[in-house]
Amino acid sequence: MFKNNILDVKGIKVGQVEDKKGLTGCTVIICEEGGTCGVDVRGSAPGTRETDLLNPINLVDKAHAIVLSGGSAFGLESTCGVMKYLEERDIGFDVGVTKVPIVVGAVLFDLHVGDYKIRPDFNMGYKACELASSEMLEQGNYGAGCGATVGKFKGIDYSMKGGIGSYSIYLDNGLVVGAIVAVNPFGDVYENGKIIAGALDDNRKGFINTCEAMKKGSDYRDFSIQNTTIGAIVTNAKLNKNECTKISQMAHDGYARAISPIHTMFDGDTIFTLATGEVEADINIVGTLATEAMEKSIINGVKNAQGICNIPSYKDILRFK
Repeated sequence: MFKNNILDVKGIKVGQVEDKKGLTGCTVIICEEGGTCGVDVRGSAPGTRETDLLNPINLVDKAHAIVLSGGSAFGLESTCGVMKYLEERDIGFDVGVTKVPIVVGAVLFDLHVGDYKIRPDFNMGYKACELASSEMLEQGNYGAGCGATVGKFKGIDYSMKGGIGSYSIYLDNGLVVGAIVAVNPFGDVYENGKIIAGALDDNRKGFINTCEAMKKGSDYRDFSIQNTTIGAIVTNAKLNKNECTKISQMAHDGYARAISPIHTMFDGDTIFTLATGEVEADINIVGTLATEAMEKSIINGVKNAQGICNIPSYKDILRFK
């Protein structure tokens, strides 16, 4: 049965854990057999793990898990729990004495939403692996999307709720291209050219349009570390490391279609690509589908979100339209 998310790719599991007090969490994408992996970082304030390893000139070309986490740089600790879980199950790069799981990841900033002392840690990463499923993927206030927010031009008090979103596309030849993303940008989120989540006006019932406000020279607070949209493309296409890197680059166009402004100095936007290598496919087709899947995943993340801590969601704002 078609799930319309990245679980449509055979061999993929997703586990998510949240802390309702900390309003943070992590999302783990597991590929036990390993998948060819690439990455492209476009934002200027990233927090990442093992992205240098994914450079096409370097040795290892497969990853066994991708971690998307809240907690800012503190959240990178969750990747260690994922490492432990996979090693215990003999999953990883064989180095003779053991197998070293290749776990890559990226973090977003959500410390200003819940209890900043609670962050995704070793135990949360491990638990997310224990809960990983190939059948169910929740969207909205789950995993890395738990404390995600959108549109922080006027500060957190005038922002809206972001979330985790996913979408996939299936072609008749068996090719599947999916995306998953934690939507936490400085800018506004758009669908069909219209803002559906973003920086709110003084009455908190409409949008100021961040791009237009910036053009007018309006003052904005410096939230240079309090954003970042992080995600992954997952596909069953046969791709090498160079091609996975290119797909990640192309998928950033999905960010640009759905988020504006994007790739600012205030964001650490990062996209991984994981390919399981089952179906022959033209890289141009895969990249085009990846862009579409990422755009729709961003929209899904916003539309499935629920308001928290006086931060309204898409569903809340609809009441005023």
